Amino acid sequence: MSYSAYLWGRARDELVGELVSLGFREELGDAVARQLGSPKAMERMTAYLRNVKPRSEELVVDEMLAICSEIAAWREKKASEEANARYNEMLYYGIGGDGPDDD
Repeated sequence: MSYSAYLWGRARDELVGELVSLGFREELGDAVARQLGSPKAMERMTAYLRNVKPRSEELVVDEMLAICSEIAAWREKKASEEANARYNEMLYYGIGGDGPDDD
């Protein structure tokens, strides 16, 4: 088992355990963990569960969707920044010019 798989499993187990301790089904925890996808997102969701202690599945799913939306917005921002950096290099060095990455 790789280290990233270990981290994912540990974060999933904590998330599911927290949901079960709040009275929700384990299946909900599995679905939320799969949807969030990364250990960091699952840890963020676990922190929400510990602090807010939501009483309905709707509140749990709503927070999961909010976290997914913020992750998607962050990825889009990073892609936009990368595209902007490439565009600025093209403006500075010209098309096919000797950029900083060209040797």
